[in-house]
Amino acid sequence: MTASPQISDPAPSDCVTLSEAAATRVAAIAAKQGRPAMLRLSVEGGGCSGFTYKFDLADTPEADDSVTHTGATGLIVDAMSLDLLKGSVVDFVENLGGASFQVTNPNAAAGCGCGSSFSV
Repeated sequence: MTASPQISDPAPSDCVTLSEAAATRVAAIAAKQGRPAMLRLSVEGGGCSGFTYKFDLADTPEADDSVTHTGATGLIVDAMSLDLLKGSVVDFVENLGGASFQVTNPNAAAGCGCGSSFSV
């Protein structure tokens, strides 16, 4: 029998949150794929500013993940990425230029024009 990960909602200043618009969009995408409404946000090296945001649907969190919820939709962030994302808000924005998930990251010193990469 495998132990399930210990999941707890961290304090607001230490977590990453989903806006209502992002939670609604994640739920719609997950429903079309028959998956749980769980978005995984991680940070990887690369992009034009040094770090890039990566979004994926997830079925379950890992043992060291941080999980927050907006309604029934979960946001999963791994422990290493959380250090770079604390206090961030993930939003879903639709405008004439298209539709995308965007991260408002208070830890970012600079970002690229498209908003998909940042530096600290």
